[in-house]
Amino acid sequence: MKKSFFSFLNKINKAVLPKLSDKDPNSLTKFQKGILAYRYFVLVNSLA
Repeated sequence: MKKSFFSFLNKINKAVLPKLSDKDPNSLTKFQKGILAYRYFVLVNSLA
């Protein structure tokens, strides 16, 4: 249940949220860092 929920959430994130992996993490704003951390959290939980 948990894995399928996070997998679904990950698909939504890919479609809606911006891709920030090509930017330098030190130059990101706090809001962008929050988005990056959220995407990472969802990705890790969808794989586990």
